[in-house]
Amino acid sequence: MVSKRRLSKSDDKENLVEDASKAKKQPLSKKTKKSHVHNEIEENDSVFVELLKTSGIILKTGASQNQLAVDQIVFQKKLFQMLRKHPSYPKIIEEFISGLESYIEDQDCFRNCLLSCERLQDEEARCGEEPQSCADIHMGTPYSKSLIKLLLGIDLLQPAVIKILFEKLPEFLFENENSDGLNMPRLIISQLKWLDKIVDGKDLTSKFMQLISIAPVPMQHDFITSLPEILGDSQHAEVGKELSDLLMTSTPLTVPILDVLSSLQLDPKLLSKVRQLVMGKLSAVRLEDLPVIIKFILHALTTTDAVEVISELREKLDLQHCILPSQLQASQSKLKSKGKISSSNQEKSNLDSVILLFDVIKSAVRYEKTISEAWIKAIENTASGSDHKTLDVAMLLVIYSTNTQTKKSIERVLRNKVRSGCIQEQLLQSTFYILSSVLKDICPSILLLAQTLLHSLDQSVISFGSLLYKYTFKFFDTYCQQEVVGALVSHICSGNDAEVDTALDVLLELVVLNLSAMRLNAVFVKGILDYLDKLSPQQIRKLFYILSTLAFSKKHAASSHIEDDMHLVIRKQLSSTIFKYKLIGIIGAVTMVSIMAVDSSGSSSFTQGRTDLNNEQCTQVTSLLQLVHSCSEQSPQACALYYDEFANLIQGGKLAPKAQEWVGQTVFNNFQDAFVVDLDVIPEGDYPFPVKALYGLEEYNSRDGIAINLLPLLFSQDFAEDGGRMTSQESDQKLVSPLCLASCFRLLRLCVEKQHNGSLEEIDGLLDCPIFLTDLEPGERMQSMSVKEQSFVCSLIFLTLNWFREIVNAFCQQTSPEMKGKVLTRLKHIMELQKILEEYLAVIPNYVPPLANFDLETLDVTPPTSTAASAKISQTGKKGGRKRKADDSKLSSPDTLSKEGSSEGDPTPSDRSQMEKGFTGKEEKISVSLQNYHAFFRELDIEVFSILHCGLVTKSTLDTEMHTEAREVVQLGPPELLFLLEDLSQKLENMLTPSAARRVPFFKSKGSRNVGFSHLRQRSAQDIAHCIIQLLTPMCNHLENIHNYFQCLVAENHGVVDGSGTKVREYHIMSSCYQRLLQIFHGLFAWSGFLHPENHNLLSSALEVLASRLELGEQQPLEEMLSQSFHYLQNFHSSIPTFQCALYLIRLLMIISEKSTAAPQKREKIASLARQFLCRVWRGGEKEKSNICNDQLRSLLCIYLGHTDSVLKAIEEIAGIGVPELINSPKDASSSTFPTLTRHTFVIFFHVMMAELEKTVKSIQAGTAADSQQVHEEKLLHWNMAVRDFSILINLIKVFDSRPVLHVCLKYGRQFVETFLKQCMPLLDFSFRKHREDVLSLLETLQLDTRLLHHLCGHSKIHQDMRLTKHVPLLKKTLELLVCRVKAMLILNNCREAFWLGNLKNRDLQGEEIMSQNSQESTADESEDDTSSQVSKSKEKEDGEEDDESDGEKEQDSDEGDDNSD
Repeated sequence: MVSKRRLSKSDDKENLVEDASKAKKQPLSKKTKKSHVHNEIEENDSVFVELLKTSGIILKTGASQNQLAVDQIVFQKKLFQMLRKHPSYPKIIEEFISGLESYIEDQDCFRNCLLSCERLQDEEARCGEEPQSCADIHMGTPYSKSLIKLLLGIDLLQPAVIKILFEKLPEFLFENENSDGLNMPRLIISQLKWLDKIVDGKDLTSKFMQLISIAPVPMQHDFITSLPEILGDSQHAEVGKELSDLLMTSTPLTVPILDVLSSLQLDPKLLSKVRQLVMGKLSAVRLEDLPVIIKFILHALTTTDAVEVISELREKLDLQHCILPSQLQASQSKLKSKGKISSSNQEKSNLDSVILLFDVIKSAVRYEKTISEAWIKAIENTASGSDHKTLDVAMLLVIYSTNTQTKKSIERVLRNKVRSGCIQEQLLQSTFYILSSVLKDICPSILLLAQTLLHSLDQSVISFGSLLYKYTFKFFDTYCQQEVVGALVSHICSGNDAEVDTALDVLLELVVLNLSAMRLNAVFVKGILDYLDKLSPQQIRKLFYILSTLAFSKKHAASSHIEDDMHLVIRKQLSSTIFKYKLIGIIGAVTMVSIMAVDSSGSSSFTQGRTDLNNEQCTQVTSLLQLVHSCSEQSPQACALYYDEFANLIQGGKLAPKAQEWVGQTVFNNFQDAFVVDLDVIPEGDYPFPVKALYGLEEYNSRDGIAINLLPLLFSQDFAEDGGRMTSQESDQKLVSPLCLASCFRLLRLCVEKQHNGSLEEIDGLLDCPIFLTDLEPGERMQSMSVKEQSFVCSLIFLTLNWFREIVNAFCQQTSPEMKGKVLTRLKHIMELQKILEEYLAVIPNYVPPLANFDLETLDVTPPTSTAASAKISQTGKKGGRKRKADDSKLSSPDTLSKEGSSEGDPTPSDRSQMEKGFTGKEEKISVSLQNYHAFFRELDIEVFSILHCGLVTKSTLDTEMHTEAREVVQLGPPELLFLLEDLSQKLENMLTPSAARRVPFFKSKGSRNVGFSHLRQRSAQDIAHCIIQLLTPMCNHLENIHNYFQCLVAENHGVVDGSGTKVREYHIMSSCYQRLLQIFHGLFAWSGFLHPENHNLLSSALEVLASRLELGEQQPLEEMLSQSFHYLQNFHSSIPTFQCALYLIRLLMIISEKSTAAPQKREKIASLARQFLCRVWRGGEKEKSNICNDQLRSLLCIYLGHTDSVLKAIEEIAGIGVPELINSPKDASSSTFPTLTRHTFVIFFHVMMAELEKTVKSIQAGTAADSQQVHEEKLLHWNMAVRDFSILINLIKVFDSRPVLHVCLKYGRQFVETFLKQCMPLLDFSFRKHREDVLSLLETLQLDTRLLHHLCGHSKIHQDMRLTKHVPLLKKTLELLVCRVKAMLILNNCREAFWLGNLKNRDLQGEEIMSQNSQESTADESEDDTSSQVSKSKEKEDGEEDDESDGEKEQDSDEGDDNSD
C-alpha cells in the first residue's frame, strides 16, 4: 500500500492543493493586509509548543500562518526522534497530545493548524531580505502541508490526532461557513486524505462510518465521496459492506455511495448484490441520478454476466417515461404562461442529465468491448417488436458511432430487426424526438449508417435508411440538415436506381415536411441538374417537381432566384438541338406547370384559399405551354411525349380549372384537325395499296360518319423522304405524324373525362369509327411485296394496334352494356391484328417498329432483329429439325415458366402438302414473340383489367350451345383472357417483385425493365396491390372455371387431363391462363410490402377474398383466413395441367404458409403435394425445353425434400426405389414411381439429393459426452441412415458416369466426408464401447464409399478433366484426415491393434487397375488396405471437417457456376 501511494504522490499533492486552496485564499489575503499589525509568535512553555519549535515549526497567533523553518520531512523526522528518545517516553506523547488539545481549543489556532504552513524562506523573500524572481519562488518552494497533516504523518501521533479530529468535527457539523468562507468539516476531512500510511485503518473506518451516520445529508454526501481518498486498500471490503448496508436504508445517498463503490476494489459478489439492489430501484430514481447509477452498473459488469445484466438494464431503463413527462409539462407551461423560468430550467436540467447519461454509456462502450458486444447481443436476443424501446435504437446508433469494430455487427442487427418488423418507423421517430440532443452529436455516423443501408437490396432496409435521413433533417439543426441534403444529392448522382429513387422520395418528403428549411439548401438540389443523363424519366419528374415546389409554392424572397433559374433551365433544354435534352425539357416544363397551375380548391397546402388562377398566372402557364408546343411540333416524338406528359398531369387531377379548360379545347381542335376525316371522303393519292375503311363497329348510312385517317398520314411520313410529295395533302399537314395519334387521343379523352365527370359521350364516336387502312391479310401477296412495302404494312398494324389499345384504355370503365360489348370487340380486333403481325414479322429482317412510348428509356431500345433471321433459319432448315404445332404460335411468353407451357404439341409429319401451308406460316411464327416488341406497344392502364369481371366462355361451349352473336360479343373469351392476364402479370412483376429478384443482365440498360411501364411507375406499389386485390374475386371466378374445364377433360378422357381427344390449341390457351392466374396470385402474396404494418389491412382484404370462396361469414381472424385460403388453393391441385402450373401452385402455398403461425402442419401438406407432382406423368415428357425444365424440376424437388418430415427417408425412397426402376426400364422410359425421373433428368435428382443430404447431416449437432444415452442412440441412428443414403447415391456413378454426375459426386462427397468428421466422429468416440457393432457397420459402409471416391479421383486424373481434377486435392486431403481420425478414435477406446495401414491400388470406376506409375506414387501415401478385418475396414474410412475451412469454402463457391450449368 505504501509503494502504491508513493507512486501517486504527485497526484496526491495536486489534489491536496485543490482541497486546501479555497480555504487558503481569503486568510492569506487578510494576512497580507495585517501582517505588520498582528504577527505575534505563540509564546508558551508547554511541551507541545517547545517540541514543535525545536523541530522547526513556529506557531503564530491570529490570522497568520504557522511557519515551517525546515523541510517537511526533516520536521517529521526530528519530532519523531525527539519523542522517541525523550526520557519520559511514552508519557511525553500524552503530554504532547494534551498540549495540542489545549492549543486548538481556540478556533483561530485550530484553523491555522488545518491550513498549510508557510515556509520561512517564503516570508523572508516577501520581506525583501533575499529577493528572488517570481519564477524562482514558485519553482523552488514546494507546497507545504498543514500542521495537522504533518502530525498525521508521524506513526506515534497518528491515532491520537485522528481521535482529536473526530472529537472536534461534530462541533462544526451543523454550522454554516465561517466568515472567511471556510467549511470546517470539509477542511478537517481533507487532513485525512492521501496519507502515506494509516496505522489503524480499522479504527479509522469505524470512526468514519459513525461520523457519517450522525452527519446531515449534505455532509454525508461529502464524507462518503471522500472515502476512496482516505482509506487504504485493505479497508475497501469493509467499507463496501458498510456502504451497501447504508444504501438499503438511505435512498438520498444512492448517488454518492454508488460513485464511491465504483472506485473501490470490492468482491464481485458484493458488487453483484449491490447491482441487483440498484436494478430494483432503477425505475423509481430521478433522471439526474441516472448517470452515476448507470456508471456503477456498467463498472460492475463481468464477461460472464454482461449480457444478462445489460438485458435487465434495458428492460428497467425506460427513458421515454423519464423524459417525456417533463417535456410535456414544460411545453404545457410554456403554452399557458409563455414559458416560466422554472419550467425552462427543469427542461434544461433534464436535457443535461440525458446528455451526461449517454456520455457515461459512450465512455463505457468505447473502452470496454465486452459492454458493447453485450449490448448488441441483448438487443439481438429481443425477439418481439413490442419489447423494443427507444433506448435500443439509440444504443445501436451510439455504439455504431463510438466503436468502429462493431459497425458490421450493428448493420447486421439493424437489417435483421427491420426485416422482421421489430424496429418500425414509429419507434425510430420516438427515438429522434426524445433523444435528439444526444443523437445530434453523432449525426455524421447516423448519415454513414443511412448511406450503408441505402446500398441494401432489401426494400424494407432501404426504407429504414431513408427514415434515418428524414428524421435527421427534421430534428437536428441547420448544419445537420445541410449534411442530409448533401448526402441525398450524392445518392441521386450515384447512378444506382434504387438509391436514386429512394433519395428523391426523401427529398420530396423533406420539401413537404419543412419547406423553408429546404429552400436554404435549394442550391444543392439544383446541382443535380448537371446529372440528368443518369436519371430515368420518372426520376426527372420527381426532381423537377421538387425544384418547382421550392420555386413556386409560395411567394417568398428566397424562392425568386430558384424560379428564375428554373425558367432558364427549361428554356435552355427546350431549345437544345440534342433530342434527349429536348425531351428532358418537356418533362420539366410540364412538371413545372403542375405546380404553377395546381388546383388547390380541395386542399389546404401551399396556396390555401385560391380556387383558380388569376389572369397573370394563367398567362404564365399558357405561354409556357405554347413554348413547349412550338419547340416540340417539329419532332413527332417530342410532340407525343408532350401529350403523354400532360395526360399524366390531367389524370392526377392537379390542374386548375381554367388551365384545364384551355388545354382541353386546344387538344380537341388539334386532334380533330389532324387525325379525323369524313368517312364519305375516301383519300385520293398515289398510294401503294387501296385505301379502305376497316374495323368499324357500326354501319354509317349518313354523311356524318368519321374515320381515322391513318394510312394517308403514315404514307405521307414514310414516303415523303423519297423525293417529292406523293399525295395531294396541304403543306400545313406536313408535320402531322401518326406517331402522335395514340398520345393525342389519350390527352383528349382525359380532358373530356375530367370536364364531364367521367363521361365520354362527347367522343364516343371514336370507339365505333373505322380506320383508313388497306387489306392486311398477308396471303400470297406478302411474298411479292418489297421490303419497304412490308415494313409499311407492319408499321400500319403497329399503329392500329396502339390505337385500339388506347381505345380500350379510354372506354374500359364505361358502364353501358353496349360500350362494354364494343370494348370487347376491340379486344378481339387486337388479337386478330397480333396474329397478322406475327406473320409479317417472321419474314421481315431488321424491321424497326414505330415508337409507342416516348420516354427517354425508349431512345436506346432496339427491336430483336435476330427474330426474323431465326425464323428464316427455321424455315430453311426444317427437314432435319423438329417441328412444332401451330397452336404454339402466340402463347409463348417472356417468362421461363410460361414458355414451357406453350411448347407442348404433337409432332407434325415430315412430308408437307399444300394443305399444310397455313401450318407452315404459323410454324415460322414460333420464332417471333410479340413480347420482344413490348416496348413498341402502348401501355394498358390498370383500369383496363376491370374487363376481367366479364364471364369466361370457351369457343367449344359457344359452338355447342349456339349462342347468339350479341351474347358472344359481351363475353370474354379465353384468348382475350390470356391477353389481359399476361399484361397484368407483367405489371405485377414490374411493380411488386423486388428489384433483386428481377436483375437485369449487365449488357442491358438499367432502365430497360421499366420500358413500357411509364404510366404504371407513376403509381405506388400499394396502389397497384390494392387494384389487384379488387380483381381477386373475378380472377377466382376464372380460376374456378378453368379448374372445372380441366376436371371435365379428366372425366371425358377417362382420368387423363391431356388425353388424345383434347383440342390442342384450346388446351394450351386454358393452361396458359391457369398458369398466369397462379403467377399473379403468387406475385401478389409474395409482395414484401405486406410485412409493413400500414399494409396489413391490404393482406387481410386479399385473404378475405380467398377465404370467402369456401365459407361466407363475418370477419375472421387472420390465422383462420390464412388456413381457409391455403385450403382453397390446395383444392386446385387435381386439375393442374402443366408442370409449370404445379410449381407456381406449390410456391403460392408456401407463401401463404410462411405468413401463418401453424406452418409445421402446412409443411406436411406442401411436401405431400410436391411428391404427388413428382410422381405424376406430365404431358410431352418435358423434353422440348430441357434447360427450363431442369430449373423447375430442381426447384420442385428442393421444395419436396425441404418440407418433408424425414429427408433421409425421402432420399432413400428416390435413390433406392425410383432409380433402380429407371435403370431397369428402356432407354427413353422413366421411373414408374417417379415419372419425372428419366435418364435426362437423373443429374438433377442426383445433384439435389446430394446437396440436401449434405445439408441435412450438417444440421445434426455433434454429440457430447454429457448427452444422455437416448440422445446418443438417436444421433447414431440418423448417421446410419445418412451413410446408407450416401452409399446408395455414390454407387450410382457406376451406372450414370456422365461428367455432371461425377462432378456432383466429387464436390458433395468431399463435403459429406468433412461433415462426418466434424459432426459424427465425436459421437463415435464415446459410443464405440456401448454400440460397437453399430459403429463397425457404419464405418464399414463408409469405407466402401470412400474407396469408390478414391477410384473416382483416379478416373479424373486418367481422363485429365480439369473440372473434375480440381476437386481431387481437397478430397484426398479429407480422406487422409479420415484415416488419422479413425485411428485416434480407436486409440481413445483402447483398440489400437485393430487398425493398420496398407497400400490401396489405384483403380478406375469399373474396378480396373490403373497401371500408371505416376498415379501410383501420388496416391500411395494416402491409401488403405482392404484385406484387414471388419474392424480395420470400418476404422479407416471416416469423414471429418477439421481441414481448412477457407479452402473448402473457396472450392464450394467456385463450383456454384458449374453446378448451375449441369
